[in-house]
Amino acid sequence: MPLHSHSFVEAYTGLVGFGLDRQTDENTIVVYLQKFSDDALMETLKGRMSDGEMESLFTSLTLLLKRHLSEAEYHRLFLKDEVSE
Repeated sequence: MPLHSHSFVEAYTGLVGFGLDRQTDENTIVVYLQKFSDDALMETLKGRMSDGEMESLFTSLTLLLKRHLSEAEYHRLFLKDEVSE
């Protein structure tokens, strides 16, 4: 059984856009990130991104994880480790 899932983007039928309201913004972020992390898209993008673009993306994502997840949540939700909270 896979550890990662992207089921939201497969089922979501609502508006994809930003700035209308908080709920639509949240849904749009999930859709964009799940579409962005698609294996075929990333295979294409990774070779075209500059070192600076890769570093900027990595830094932004890392800061969000550090800011919004406890260490136990980071291990359980991001790393998929079995660490008790």
